[in-house]
Amino acid sequence: MPATKELKCTSPDCELDMFENHYTYDIADDHTVGDLSCPLCGGTDCLEEIEL
Repeated sequence: MPATKELKCTSPDCELDMFENHYTYDIADDHTVGDLSCPLCGGTDCLEEIEL
């Protein structure tokens, strides 16, 4: 099963509290949360993975 990560935006100006990112089987091995941007505010250094 491809990986799924739950992420939150830590920007104080953003109202997004959590979203899920679903990956395909062919995701690059060196892909990290730092490669993503917040889908609401567009920030790139404000995302943090939610550890379950």
